[in-house]
Amino acid sequence: MVQVGDVTVVLGIGAAVLLISVIAVRVSTRLGLPSLLLYLGIGVLLGESVVGIRFDDADLTQSLGIAALVLILTEGGITTRWSAVKSSLRLGVALSTVAVAVSVAVTGTALHFLLGLDWRMALLWGAVLSSTDAAAVFSVLRSLGVGARLTGALELESGLNDAPVYIAVVLLASSDQISWTAPLLVIYELGAGALVGVALGYLGGAGLRRAALPSTGLYPLATVAVCVMAYTAGDLLHASGFLATYVAALVLGNARLPHRADTLSFAEGLGWLAQIGLFVLLGLYASPSRLLDVLFPALVAGVVLTFVARPLSVVLASLPFKVPWREQAFLSWSGLRGAVPIVFALIPLIQGVEGARELVDVVFLLVVVLTVVQGTTLPFLARRLGLVKAGEAQEVQVDASPLDELGAELLQVHIQRGSKLHGVYMSELRLPTGATVSLVVRSGKSFTPQPTTRLQTDDQLLIVTTEEVRDAAERRVRAVDRAGRYARWKGETGD
Repeated sequence: MVQVGDVTVVLGIGAAVLLISVIAVRVSTRLGLPSLLLYLGIGVLLGESVVGIRFDDADLTQSLGIAALVLILTEGGITTRWSAVKSSLRLGVALSTVAVAVSVAVTGTALHFLLGLDWRMALLWGAVLSSTDAAAVFSVLRSLGVGARLTGALELESGLNDAPVYIAVVLLASSDQISWTAPLLVIYELGAGALVGVALGYLGGAGLRRAALPSTGLYPLATVAVCVMAYTAGDLLHASGFLATYVAALVLGNARLPHRADTLSFAEGLGWLAQIGLFVLLGLYASPSRLLDVLFPALVAGVVLTFVARPLSVVLASLPFKVPWREQAFLSWSGLRGAVPIVFALIPLIQGVEGARELVDVVFLLVVVLTVVQGTTLPFLARRLGLVKAGEAQEVQVDASPLDELGAELLQVHIQRGSKLHGVYMSELRLPTGATVSLVVRSGKSFTPQPTTRLQTDDQLLIVTTEEVRDAAERRVRAVDRAGRYARWKGETGD
């Protein structure tokens, strides 16, 4: 039996796991599988059932898990462009609050009657399973090419719903009676957490702009440190540290930071490291030998959650916003689970709640099953529902100091089948001054376009734009994608 204690062995294993996990990202992309499954698999292989590394410290797993979640939320907030999600703010907030409450109530009620759980434990199951995972959502959705409204709403939901779910799990896992003041406590923690995040994000951005740090690499470190401080400040004030972290990162990521491109790249790398470490750790902690014992309750909970609770919660949360049924269907199927439910399931286990071990095993099994089923079918569902948008530009992160110094950004656009960009001449694209198509890739060959170049289906465009007109350029591309060369005459603005 291998014991984790030798620093040399730990460093060697850690480096090997990290290298294998980085290669796994490439493999998972080719296979169409979310990479978190491979990370969990690596952890299981390293565990006591195969290689023999024994790791069963629930307290340490939860502590490291929360630390990783803070870094993942930091990366998610910093890399989220406010202009892309602000139109989805109300829907995202509704999904992260109203939908969570409905999901907990529906799942808890169903499991009380179907599995015979007492009310408090049934609602605890519902709370743990109601949180979508930021890492899973960010990694899958940003490559799908669906509309900005849906992507923005789901990103906001996954970034914001950890906070209310964490509060609900702590309340339900406690042995204390839940009083009538519990809703007021939730409101305070969420409101105070948001204020802490806004304050530290604003102050941190202002301080970084005025600082004259001796090295470029210190700016990304300082930015991440501000976000981690937001978690600590929120927690010390008995507010939501998760919400404070995400909001602070969102504010900082959309501020005019020095060396912004370097900061985004660093945050993305740190986010990957946190994801890899967290999922491998959870796989290492899991015990595959117990999973067959919880197969039936896991399947029951999964069916209720996926086909009843999630769709109903989406419908009720999106009711005021008149969301089309196609988008509601996609939102319902996009409730990706990941590490967050597993980490939250450890809370009642640490507090000695009866039946908590079964909950941990159920959640682990469900994360694997639902990730395979939902993660691999999302692209197909998006295409079948007609939600893939050819004019959705994706920000390209490059390690290029000249772009940062010039205040320039790169956008990549893929013209998909059915897009009205097909057949448009470059001169008719009419991007705003400050934006230009610098490269076209067609049939594997790249060339610099001329005014007479006519766009075709499957072309990939590389657009160089200044920060000031970045959003306007993206709106123009979307408008032409929807309405063709006469988009302005037809009143299409691309919003």
